Amino acid sequence: QVRLVESGGGLVQPGGSLRLSCAASGRRLSMYVMGWYRQAPGNQRELVATITSAGSTNYAESVKGRFTVSRDNAVSGDNGRNMMYLQMNSLTPEDTAVYYCNAKIMSLDYWGQGTQVTVSS
Repeated sequence: QVRLVESGGGLVQPGGSLRLSCAASGRRLSMYVMGWYRQAPGNQRELVATITSAGSTNYAESVKGRFTVSRDNAVSGDNGRNMMYLQMNSLTPEDTAVYYCNAKIMSLDYWGQGTQVTVSS
């Protein structure tokens, strides 16, 4: 079982920045690929970025060069603790969505509750 808790969302003006955090707890977290997804009203949930425990990253084309995902594999083992971050720069209204933290390995797929990001003047 993996527990994910997001924080850091809010209202920001176009061109501004936000940093999202995801606190992960559970067994053998280093085995999981972690990622950020987002869902805007009326749209399907979409990939934003993923990161492995080794630090390999993957980004959606729409956020490349503006967003940076990072991961801190603080505590390993059966009571592991990880942090994952999403630094978002040069935000536009199109980035407005609920952002979700995800941890995935094979058929195991865990989600956080989401955090709202609103980009508006």
